[in-house]
Amino acid sequence: MQQLSCTPTLILHNARIYTQDASLPWAQAVAMADGRILAVGDDDELLALAGAATERIDVGGRLVLPGLCDAHIHLSHYALGLREVRLADTRSRGEMLDRIREATARAAPGAWIVGQGWNESRWGDTDFPTAAEIDAATGADSPAIFYRSDMHSAVVNSAALRLAGITAGTPNPPGGVIDRDASGQPTGFLRELAIDLVSQHVPPPTPAEHDAALQAGMAALHKLGVTAVHAQRVKDGDDGPREWASLLRLREAGKLHLRVACNVAAHELGHLAGLGLRAGFGDDNLRLGHVKVFTDGSLGSRTAWLLAPFVKLSPDEADNYGVSVTPPAQMAAEFRRAVELGFPISVHAIGDRANRVCLDIFEELASSGLAPSIPHRIEHVQIIDPADLPRLAQLGITASVQPIHATDDMDTADLFLGERGAHMYNFRSLMESGALVAFGSDAPVADPNPFLGIHAALVRQRVERLPAPPWYAGECITLAQAIEAYTLGAARAAGWERTIGSITPGKRGDLIVLDRDLFALTPEEISAGAVAQALPALTIFDGRIVYRRE
Repeated sequence: MQQLSCTPTLILHNARIYTQDASLPWAQAVAMADGRILAVGDDDELLALAGAATERIDVGGRLVLPGLCDAHIHLSHYALGLREVRLADTRSRGEMLDRIREATARAAPGAWIVGQGWNESRWGDTDFPTAAEIDAATGADSPAIFYRSDMHSAVVNSAALRLAGITAGTPNPPGGVIDRDASGQPTGFLRELAIDLVSQHVPPPTPAEHDAALQAGMAALHKLGVTAVHAQRVKDGDDGPREWASLLRLREAGKLHLRVACNVAAHELGHLAGLGLRAGFGDDNLRLGHVKVFTDGSLGSRTAWLLAPFVKLSPDEADNYGVSVTPPAQMAAEFRRAVELGFPISVHAIGDRANRVCLDIFEELASSGLAPSIPHRIEHVQIIDPADLPRLAQLGITASVQPIHATDDMDTADLFLGERGAHMYNFRSLMESGALVAFGSDAPVADPNPFLGIHAALVRQRVERLPAPPWYAGECITLAQAIEAYTLGAARAAGWERTIGSITPGKRGDLIVLDRDLFALTPEEISAGAVAQALPALTIFDGRIVYRRE
């Protein structure tokens, strides 16, 4: 038994505890007190520690894991999106328009209609929606914007175009594209920073609305077994200060039941310098994390920055190498400035050219002797040339990846990249190279359910298509590897390895009890999608139950 001296307030026993602690990989019972893990060991020895006020829970032999950490989530966008028009599950253009029409009917006249999550590839389509189509659902008076699932593009209606002053004469903004028809008129489809021309007119949530949304978002994450997150930023967005303020209000009110490593956008570096803040500022519940930089766009919006062009969908289509949303010289300056201020870098890179440029800058930075206390990281590492893949481990760069993207994007990748799909979502290759790998969801871009992510990493096929074979089966990983990437891997990526990530005495009391033993599943059951069906029966944060499945 491993233990600290204190009377426990809660003991889970008759369990199969997968601790993620090499000194005691499996245990029967865990005791907690004062928000921390007190002891781990056998039932008899831990139950002997119980006092009169100790709550004892017999979990019936169920699997217990460390609380899961989502290493890449847009927390406020996810939480606020729960109140907006949700389009992720639409399976046709018509279904999307019907849902928008219903939302418009419920809204006040002239109010903004905002939604997110649609994906034309899920409709078996390659054409993006247009303002004319949205107009038919919203009418002429209510401005509307609906983000594609990747959040790197959006479709708006004619009222929104008018409000933003976007016409045939409006030039593309730096780092953005306004799609136009054959006559030069805007279609209503906006890519990357062109979205900001419209989004800046959408009224932000009030502080009370933001706080309520984050509380609802936390409750939804608890149901999925998520007890910690790395909160990401968007390119040139103003979501960071509002999110930080809301999280502070919740923390002060004793309502922040989630560990949040809150990233800071690169354009906020001046504020960091003025205040003298550094990475790790905060406490075990809320702290500043990395500085977020963006290299390119996304695969689905065809704005990933590539070494070779996207496959042409029509013979007359021009070569498309994607979009560089931040000039490399500016990125290099932001990297250096952040490290000088005491912050590691978290850089978005989808395309193989984007990843190469990032690695080149990291290599130059390393040669200067500037090193952060927490590892730098590349978000997504989605498409990477085989020659560049080993460089992450060589440079000590975390691969922050989202396995659910592999199954979400497989059709899009086959269509837009062809055989280069073999160089995408190389989870096994990254792990075997020695790189630190942390798993996340990228919610609301994808479903935040970590068990869908684990399924995608193990099986590499959509649940609804089973028993179809894996997509590039050579990159499938093991259950133990996937769990580590959602626990210890994610903890190390945030500098939290002494706080969370394993069920170890002294660490915070964050853990989950599952409704099934994932390690008892047969290979056939895993291949049939059994992991994706897993659900937490209990979620415990700081030694207190925050979710109990009825």
